[in-house]
Amino acid sequence: MRTPSRTWFITGASRGLGRAFAVAALDRGDRVVAAARTITRDDFDPRHGDRLLTLPLDVTDREAVFAAVATAVERFGSLDVVVNNAGTMSMGMVEEFTEAEARAQLEVNLFGALWVSQAVMPHLRARRSGHIVQISSIAALGGFPSTGMYSASKFALEGLSEALAMEAATFGIKVSIVQPGGYWTDLYTSMASTTPMEAYAPLRAELEKQWAEGSVDSEPRLAAEALLELVDSDDPPLRLLLGSMVYDLAFDISRRRMETWAGWEKVSRAAEHAVSAAGDA
Repeated sequence: MRTPSRTWFITGASRGLGRAFAVAALDRGDRVVAAARTITRDDFDPRHGDRLLTLPLDVTDREAVFAAVATAVERFGSLDVVVNNAGTMSMGMVEEFTEAEARAQLEVNLFGALWVSQAVMPHLRARRSGHIVQISSIAALGGFPSTGMYSASKFALEGLSEALAMEAATFGIKVSIVQPGGYWTDLYTSMASTTPMEAYAPLRAELEKQWAEGSVDSEPRLAAEALLELVDSDDPPLRLLLGSMVYDLAFDISRRRMETWAGWEKVSRAAEHAVSAAGDA
């Protein structure tokens, strides 16, 4: 069934998943505001014409984000789908991160998405409609060696997004968190790395072996097809897993957590005891 034409605002749209999302929306006849640090119309097929607006944007600059959203609304009149896709990845053991490196990871993955969400909410509230899609990660399912800060940024994004979903629902606005597995993008080739400490050399060697044996990456086009199905749904989920590997991992992690909680139920329940208003123990 053909859906009505929509206007998209997509960050990190010059490459990887963001570009795949933008191309998929344009190919179906929608309008797209494609924003990224470095982006031009030459990054896209010229046949899309006036349905495409490219905007250079650093999502860590809050004023620039609000200005970009205002420009998008002025150009197309409204926004329907907002995809917070811009993100970076910093690899390293938790002990190795400098303050600057840790803050830089959060600035893009958490605060960038926060600024965009804040900037678009007034426009979506005014129309009492819209869909905000937060691109999270498999790393938000759990912390893993060498992805601690990246996981921290995505865990924080998901906590923020859960709250936003409940707040936005008051105005008829939908929020979805998308958790992708591996895709053929330049995220891994462009990622930053900490200065390695010799103490972690054996662990790094073991991790490299695991990744070489178990890495499964897919075409970004498949993620874009799933995103289109998500935004076309009348009842989209709060969370959507993308890929068999991440799907199975989500259930494995959830089961292990539930088993741990159940095993420590007695201690958990004993830690709570109601206190009367008078303060009696």
